[in-house]
Amino acid sequence: MTDDTVTAGRRIAELLASELVAREDGPLAALDLAEVQDVDGDTFGEFAYGVERDGERVADVYVHDDRVRVEFRVGVDAVPPAADERGLRVRPKATRPPRTIVFLEDGAAVKRVLPVVTAALDAA
Repeated sequence: MTDDTVTAGRRIAELLASELVAREDGPLAALDLAEVQDVDGDTFGEFAYGVERDGERVADVYVHDDRVRVEFRVGVDAVPPAADERGLRVRPKATRPPRTIVFLEDGAAVKRVLPVVTAALDAA
């Protein structure tokens, strides 16, 4: 028996990018990727791409060796309850303006984060 769990940060980021831009209806349909970088990931997280809606940056995606970090720039107060509800690790980032970070630890987390993205967009 093989383990099909995706835990490589780069692959998780690729799955997330596909899910974000594949939508043809609903709030995610307006999303585009920006400043896409070819990264392998590292311990501290390498910037992989930005997520934009109508030219406004809504989140940044960073690739670690074994996970992905999504830094939300909009809807930062709506993100924690939505992420908690889906079992995703979340924490605030003390910056100005503030951001909220959600960690995707495996490929299955990609599907669970999509409602979180929608919550952030709705709150923006």
